[in-house]
Amino acid sequence: MNQILVTEKIYVTPELKRKRRLYKIQFFVAVLLACLLSSYYIYAEYDRNKSEEVSQVLLSEVKSFDDTTKKSTKNDAIIIVLSEEEANEEPEVNTNEITNNEITVGDTTYTTEAIITIPKIDITYPVLSQTSDELLEISVNRYWPPKGKIQLDEIDNYCIVGHNYRNGKMFGRLNELENGDIVEIDDLTGRTLKYVVYKKYVVQPDDTSCTSQHTNGRKELTLITCTNYGTERLVVKCKQI
Repeated sequence: MNQILVTEKIYVTPELKRKRRLYKIQFFVAVLLACLLSSYYIYAEYDRNKSEEVSQVLLSEVKSFDDTTKKSTKNDAIIIVLSEEEANEEPEVNTNEITNNEITVGDTTYTTEAIITIPKIDITYPVLSQTSDELLEISVNRYWPPKGKIQLDEIDNYCIVGHNYRNGKMFGRLNELENGDIVEIDDLTGRTLKYVVYKKYVVQPDDTSCTSQHTNGRKELTLITCTNYGTERLVVKCKQI
């Protein structure tokens, strides 16, 4: 028996043509946006990696400087008496205290003042002596006191701010800290100051009460970063031990 195949005729109306054009435009826009977003992500990741490289160069230089300072401090502390005459002489004491260290990477000079290490989240970064959008791309920054040379043991509340990167760099894992975790600060005089976390909370961007220097004489360290997609600030309070 012969079978007759009948194909239904499709009439292309102006409305159908309009919808087809609209679908093509939407598809083109979706592809373009996907390409732009991918390019932005790749560039942002590249830029973060370049900043991380600069930060690690600074860290290497600061550590080298810190090791030299510690050795110098130990050597200065050793006094060998060779004779009674020398014993009556007053020993020379190195009273120069270095509170910052300028390091040039490429064409830019950065001023560092400490190294922060947080074992719990496996980070170590140099602390830059000022805060700006550009410097925050490089490493964590001193937020308070806002300017000038400092001695860490003379500050009641030393505040450090850093970016919250999704890849865990800088202060990207700061939210993992809990009460009892240890934070270490190596200053440029060869000392290591240890702090213990005792409080963690979130504030609005305009709330700067965490930087208050009224600590009842207790030496504190405050770590600050963005949270909730930059709409709020995560604050981690530590006290010196």
